[in-house]
Amino acid sequence: MTDRADGLRFALARRLAIDRRALAAFRVALALVVLVDIARRVPDAGAFYTDAGVLPRSVLATLYPSYAAVSLHALSGGLWFQFCLFALAALAAVALLVGYRTRLAAVVSLLLLVSVQLRNPLVLNSGDVLLRRLLFWGAFLPLGSHWAVDAGGDTGADTTDSVVGFATAGLLAQVVVVYATNAVVKLRADVWLRGDAVRYAFQLDHFTVFLGDVVAGWTPALRLAAWGWLALLVCSPLLVGLTGRARAAFVGLFAAMHAGMLVTMQLGVFPLVSLAGLVPLLPGRFWDRLEARAALPRHVPEVPRTPLAERVPALASGARGVAALCLAALVVVNAIGLGLVAAPAGTPEQVRERSWDMFAPSPPLATWWLQAPATLTSGERVDAVTGAPFDASRPPEVAAVHGNERWRKFFADARRDPRLRESLAQSLCARWNRTHDSGMRAVALWLATERTALDGPETVERERLGTYRCRSA
Repeated sequence: MTDRADGLRFALARRLAIDRRALAAFRVALALVVLVDIARRVPDAGAFYTDAGVLPRSVLATLYPSYAAVSLHALSGGLWFQFCLFALAALAAVALLVGYRTRLAAVVSLLLLVSVQLRNPLVLNSGDVLLRRLLFWGAFLPLGSHWAVDAGGDTGADTTDSVVGFATAGLLAQVVVVYATNAVVKLRADVWLRGDAVRYAFQLDHFTVFLGDVVAGWTPALRLAAWGWLALLVCSPLLVGLTGRARAAFVGLFAAMHAGMLVTMQLGVFPLVSLAGLVPLLPGRFWDRLEARAALPRHVPEVPRTPLAERVPALASGARGVAALCLAALVVVNAIGLGLVAAPAGTPEQVRERSWDMFAPSPPLATWWLQAPATLTSGERVDAVTGAPFDASRPPEVAAVHGNERWRKFFADARRDPRLRESLAQSLCARWNRTHDSGMRAVALWLATERTALDGPETVERERLGTYRCRSA
């Protein structure tokens, strides 16, 4: 009985262990994604994070009072303050990148990321949520023990070549949970089983970019992509269940799918974060081969190899306890989100709805865009979003009208909330009137919707959302 228990512990530890070189590469990947995230936020800092933008602190306090109370970015409505915090976040990300004071850099990066996300939760998507989750688990792990300034150049100083514990289990579980819960939700819709889901997704002109417009008409290939992606999601627990070459090959399939998303759809940092999350799953054999080909410093443990179950890192008992509780919470929260477990009374709706339902149970069935015709004091009509003369016809590239995924997300929220529409309209007015002699007097917001018809003509419907007089005229 003891031998069987030891065998099970060894098998479990082998699958939950993460190579230290994988942790180092994960650290670098996370830091690069954080830097990309910061760089993408900076151009819209005035619009999204200041009192002159689309979500002033007064509106934030009305919609999300608890967020406004804890976000560092909500301490000031000035643009200079936001740039100072962005600079601090970039500094922490660079420290994480090179592995200097790694744990502190990870914690500071996490706190500043959460802060900016709470300052404007209306522009977030699943990639933002996953990024902060991965940073959270990374803060528990020795990310700086290899290929880092903290390692002091002594690549043989560690007594083990891998790490295993509650924190590694939490990190790997987080990655698998995203795929597995998404699979459960997708299986509830016939559109994925028919193979039409990816075809519908590539008809969404407010999402497709780059190669997305090229492959949108490749019906047989898109059917195969839908079935292939669904099969990968259903089998995603094998990311942990497999070992060695089989695991590396399976990780490669997921990585290829995310690379495809990156060059076809406007999804923000989601594909990049997902690729970073796959790095810890790569087995030691992969890193052995990489070191041999790239002539990287070889990590050789100083003590004889022992069963992984006997090489659990000496984490502080408090940190282990927190990691264990968070691992349990991860499982319970996602079970509640899927409806597999009844939510206790008083559970917030955000917890009830957390099921990683990207394009699930089915993709949206319509392309939409916001139109904002504005009247100037000169009598001209312009598009308040783009600044060009207003044209009511369908734009050739809807994704270009929205600008990026954060604007698309805010416009989507504004469709449903009149308070956000008022805030958006006044921000558009103020932006124009700061830089033009002919003032903007009023902005009308319209929602244009084009229902997807896979094999037939598509028509555009328009709905008036409201007209707003400019207070800054």
